[in-house]
Amino acid sequence: MGRLRPVRRPRRQRDALWLRAIAVAVPVLVAIWVFGLIEFAAIVPAPGPEPEDRTDAVVVLTGGSDRLEAGLRLLADGKASKLFVSGVYHTVDVAALLRVSRARPSDVECCIALGYVADSTAGNAEETAVWMHAENLRSLRLVTASYHMPRSLLEFRRALPGIAIVPHPVFPERFKQDEWWRWPGTLSLLVSEYTKYLLALVRGPFVTAGGQ
Repeated sequence: MGRLRPVRRPRRQRDALWLRAIAVAVPVLVAIWVFGLIEFAAIVPAPGPEPEDRTDAVVVLTGGSDRLEAGLRLLADGKASKLFVSGVYHTVDVAALLRVSRARPSDVECCIALGYVADSTAGNAEETAVWMHAENLRSLRLVTASYHMPRSLLEFRRALPGIAIVPHPVFPERFKQDEWWRWPGTLSLLVSEYTKYLLALVRGPFVTAGGQ
């Protein structure tokens, strides 16, 4: 007796099955993505009382003058003894930053350090880790925009295990957190940040494996 050959479906039938599977999978994936976006929006910090904790350093991620102004105010208020600004353009120095923020150089210029290497949030975290270890500091207050805070915390906790991190969000006027889905600019920004957050989550295991 000859061997029985497996029955193969006609190509047209196989294609129809694939299309049917895709038709079912796509709406499910979209629903999961939308649910995740809603959950992500819920963890974006909302305005409220500022944390009173004092830390060894204030770390500001560049991206808006309001972030720098908040960092300088925290330094002047004695919330930390040092300020580190990560992701600064190479043509910018401390005096220029102080002029932009309208601070008096004699007040805080001696306590500010700038990082010029970082060009991403992960880079900010790595650059800050190098500076924190060099300065032998064990806690920091992280200053960045509210919508950027979830991803920033993810990257910083990954890069600085054992370092206490106090989130200090600032709230740009252009980001309309209440009923964010009604504001096209805010919705676009939130979708972009959520996508980057997912990519950072996926990248995490590879970063951990590479560091072992």
